[in-house]
Amino acid sequence: MAKQLYKLPPLKYGYADLVPYISEEQLRIHHDKHHQAYVTNANSIIQMMDKSRSEGTDFDYKANAKALAFNLGGHVLHDYFWWEMTLASNASKEAVGELAEVIKQDFGNFERFKKEFSQVASSVEGSGWAALIFCEDTQRLMIMQIEKHNVNLVPDYPIIMDLDVWEHAYYIDYKNDRAKFIEGFWNIINWEEIDNYFKRIQK
Repeated sequence: MAKQLYKLPPLKYGYADLVPYISEEQLRIHHDKHHQAYVTNANSIIQMMDKSRSEGTDFDYKANAKALAFNLGGHVLHDYFWWEMTLASNASKEAVGELAEVIKQDFGNFERFKKEFSQVASSVEGSGWAALIFCEDTQRLMIMQIEKHNVNLVPDYPIIMDLDVWEHAYYIDYKNDRAKFIEGFWNIINWEEIDNYFKRIQK
């Protein structure tokens, strides 16, 4: 039976629904071009590996393993990024539910968490991500800084939410003003959905 390949996930909102924090043009290019490229590249590498194995030929293991991790990392991180956002009119200003309580326990209050997360995102060197993760061993929330898509990842720590700070995520709207993009991001987070996801992973 033929195995499945990766697919670009559809957005839950329209391309213009995140305005004024993310423009329609910015969202279209980011989702349809950049994210699609990671999906296409990952599938191409997998198909090449499958073909090589079926024919009994060799391929460059080091280069392809690295490229596959990079493109799959981009695909997975973008999946989180799309589903955690919503229209500004539907967004809460801060975390809700169980997640809000754990943020209070681990960071003191939401504003402290927001400050730390924003600083981690703004200080990524070059291209990368900030991510809120959960350690199931210690029941502790942590903030992880990811370089590119696949460097500094903490294995087996579920991602609760993330923020893409590659320039392709904001350059049309904000030019090189990453801080302004990060500030806008806080206005379109679907905290209810993130809290529901947080509850599921704890089970």
